[in-house]
Amino acid sequence: MTTTTARPTTPTRARRDWWIPASLLLLAAVPSASGVARLVDLSGGRTEENARFFDLPLPILVHILGATTYLVLGAFQLMPSLRRRRPRWHRWSGRVLVPAGVAGGLSGMWMAAWSDLPAYDNEALMWLRLLFGAVMVGGLVLGLLAIRRRDVRTHQRWMARAYAVAQGAGTQALVLGPVVVVAGQPSGNLKAVGMGAAWVINLAVAEWLVRRSEASRRG
Repeated sequence: MTTTTARPTTPTRARRDWWIPASLLLLAAVPSASGVARLVDLSGGRTEENARFFDLPLPILVHILGATTYLVLGAFQLMPSLRRRRPRWHRWSGRVLVPAGVAGGLSGMWMAAWSDLPAYDNEALMWLRLLFGAVMVGGLVLGLLAIRRRDVRTHQRWMARAYAVAQGAGTQALVLGPVVVVAGQPSGNLKAVGMGAAWVINLAVAEWLVRRSEASRRG
C-alpha cells in the first residue's frame, strides 16, 4: 500500500499568497498618500510651494489617478492563486491596469521633462525619471504584446518589471528615509543616487521572483 502526500487545497494556497498584495499595498501607501496630499494641497489654491504643479495641472492629476489605480490593481495581479482562481478577473482588471499604468508613466515623464526642477532635484534625477519611466511604459506595452501572442512567460516578466518600477516611490522612502532622519532632506546627486538605487533594487527583486517562480514550475 502506498501513501501520497496531499497537495495544499486552493483556499490554503490563497491564504498563503495574501502576503503578496498586502505587502505591495503597504509599500504603495507612501506614494498614494503623497498623491492624495498633493491633490488636497492643490485644492487649497496656489502657493509658493505648489506653484509648479499649478502650471501643469492635467499631468499631475493624470499621474496621481493613473499611478494609484495601477499600484492597487497591480498588487492583486501579482497574486498567483488569484490569477488561477479568477482568470476572467485577471483579464478584465488588466484592461484597466495597463492604460492606467501607461497614463501614470507618461504623465510622470512629461512632468520630469517640462516642469521646473524642485529645489532638491538636479538634472541627473530628471534623466533617471525619464529612463525608468520609459522602462515602465515599455514594459507594459511589451507585456501586452506578449500576452496577445499567448506568450505567458514573457508577459509575466515584463509586467513584473513595469510594476517594480512603479513601486519605486515606496522603496525610495525606505532608502532615503534614514538619510532624512540623520542629515535632513537630501539633494543633488545624493538624492539621485538614492532614488536610482531604489528602482534598481525593485527591478532586481522582480527578476529574482520571476525566475524563482519559473524554476519552481519547472521543478
